[in-house]
Parts: sequence; structure tokens; C-alpha cells
Amino acid sequence: MTTLKELAKLLNISVSTVSKALNDSHEISENTRIRVKGLAEKLNYKPNRIAQQLKTNKSKTIGVILPTVTNPFFAEVLHGIEKTATNNDYDIIVCLSNETFIKEKRSLELLSNGSVDGFIMAVARESQVKNETAHILEVIDSKLPVLMFDRVVNEITCNKVIVDDFQSVYDATTYLIETEKRKHILLVSNIEELSVGKLRTEGYVKALEDHKLKPHILKLDHAVDTDIEKTIHDYLKANDTIDAILSIDHITGIVAINMAKKLNRNIPKDLSVLGFGFDHTPLLASPKISIIHQKAHEIGEISCKLLIDSLKNDTNKLQTVVIPSNLKLSESTM
Repeated sequence: MTTLKELAKLLNISVSTVSKALNDSHEISENTRIRVKGLAEKLNYKPNRIAQQLKTNKSKTIGVILPTVTNPFFAEVLHGIEKTATNNDYDIIVCLSNETFIKEKRSLELLSNGSVDGFIMAVARESQVKNETAHILEVIDSKLPVLMFDRVVNEITCNKVIVDDFQSVYDATTYLIETEKRKHILLVSNIEELSVGKLRTEGYVKALEDHKLKPHILKLDHAVDTDIEKTIHDYLKANDTIDAILSIDHITGIVAINMAKKLNRNIPKDLSVLGFGFDHTPLLASPKISIIHQKAHEIGEISCKLLIDSLKNDTNKLQTVVIPSNLKLSESTM
């Protein structure tokens, strides 16, 4: 493997000059930079990451802690993070909390020993429910930056990238009321206890209040082994006046379409259905489900870029970036 010393010897310049040229230092002339980079590419020179880490005290690695990757939203966010990290010459280490506090805590502790320069994370369900935050604050206090996306803790001061959860559901509910003339809209939620679930429910309730309509909310309890299909089927069977369903997660809207079809409810003539999702979600249901598009890939890209910018600039300026979602209408609405 070619070394800096070998490059310097072949070019008859100092090791320091080679290093600065490879790092685009303004101290080095453009002609020298071109010569150095040209030879480095020809000889397939690769920088020694361990040596760089020892010299700069930077690992050029980001820790990513996700609740799960079985949820397509988090998988798509991860793809956006990985793409942006690669484009900026960073690596990522991914840990899954599996929605548990203890696994999330262990992941932070594992990677806080110098393995990573900072963290991107969505808080685990158990951590939010139990309001466990000390483990995250410990990392921030140790001067390792943390960026939260989607599921965030309002009381923790750090960079955040979020969806306009309240407004997106308010607008979707308003669309069902004003455009599709629906009056009995059922909200279905299996994320009621999460920060995003609470905001989405508030958006739904506020839209109904503004139109003087009664809310109908079906909460699916994660603490018990809920049969989602049976619960939704039985609710629709017992409440045949429901003329629209608004799912505030990625699963229950698709389940609702299947259960409505079992009850011979015509979609969208008898029943409009809206859910959360991303580009390919409509293809998972027949008829294709209309969605509140969360732009998961963009959330990943912006989260990673924001963290890398803060690492490069060593800045304490913190931001909360709101990614606006939008309605993508398909066959399950009129």
C-alpha cells in the first residue's frame, strides 16, 4: 500500500506538503495539488484512517440509533443518512434499540468511547413512554453532539429534524371534511403514546373542532398482544356510519382497507382511507392507499448533513428543521 512518505519521495516534496495538498489546503498551489492528487489516484493511495483519527481526534464515523428497520420509514431514513455520509467521506455504525430503553442506553454507551464523532437517533418507544432521558443527556454533556429526528424529546436541547406532524394531519383531516364531505372520520393509531402520535392526534382533533364534528379514535395498545385486523374489523362492523379512516402510522391504514373490503364497504365510495407513508406505500394496498408523504429519505439526508456541518464547523448553534409533508392522493380517496 502506498504511503504519504512514498508519494513525497516520488514527487520530491515534503510529507507535509503532500498531506496539505490531499486535504485541499489553501497554502498549497493548485498546480501542486493537481500533481499530488494525480499521483495518489494513479497509485491507488488510501489515507490511513487510524492515523488520521489519532492526529485529529476524529473518527469520521457517525453512530445511528434506530428503533427498528422493519418499519419502512426508518429503513428509508437510514438510506438517506448512509448516502449523505458516504458523499461526505463519513462512515456510519448502526445500532437498533428494538424500541427498548436498555438497548438504546447500551448502544449510546458502546459508541461513546471514541468510536463515533456524533449520533443521529430516533428515540425508542420505551424511552419516550417512561420519559427516560438521562442517558442521552450524559452523551451531550460529554461533548458528543446528538441529532434527533422524527421522535424527539422536547426538553433536550440539540439539533432536531422533524415532520410537521400536527399540521399535516390537520390538513389531511380538513381535506376529508371539506373536499370529500366526510363527517364521521375515524382516527386509527398504534403510536398514541409517542411524541409524533400525540401531535398527529391533536391535529386531527383540532380540525374536527374547527368544523364542529365529533372525533372517533381507535387506539391500538402496544402493551398487549392486540390483533390489529380483528380490532379494526370489529370496530367498523359495529360503527357503520364511519365514512373515512385516517391512519397516523404506516400499517393500520392498509389493514383498514383490507378489513373494509371484508365488510363489503366500497372504497372510496363508502369509505375514504388516508395513511402515512412514502413513495412506495400506495403499492402495498388495493385499492392504492392515499398517503401523507413523510419524505423519509429527505429526512435522513438533512439529518446527516446537519450533524456533519456541526462537526466540521464545531458550532454550538442548534437548529430544529421542519420537513413539510404533503398529501399524495390515490385510489382510496375520491
